[in-house]
Amino acid sequence: MNIYVGNMPYSMSEDDLRNLFGTYGGVSSARLVMDRDTGRAKGFGFVEMDNAGEAQAAIEAINGTKQGGRELVVNEARPREERPRREGGSRGGFGGGRRF
Repeated sequence: MNIYVGNMPYSMSEDDLRNLFGTYGGVSSARLVMDRDTGRAKGFGFVEMDNAGEAQAAIEAINGTKQGGRELVVNEARPREERPRREGGSRGGFGGGRRF
């Protein structure tokens, strides 16, 4: 089961996340979402647990608890929604792509 963890303190590491959920069962992965530009954590992440019962117990136990002064938001992750691509993409520059 894939679990969303939000409102995390920015100081929290993937190991901290793995250890927090590991007390409730086997964690197959723990991943923080990082800002592409700064390389810093965005304050949310995902944990994968293979056993649905253990995952549900972890969600119920951890949701609303405080870590680093912040109240965690924990629930089953929803599938990622496709977003429309932005014009211009990652080509850089400022404008319409015309060459002189």
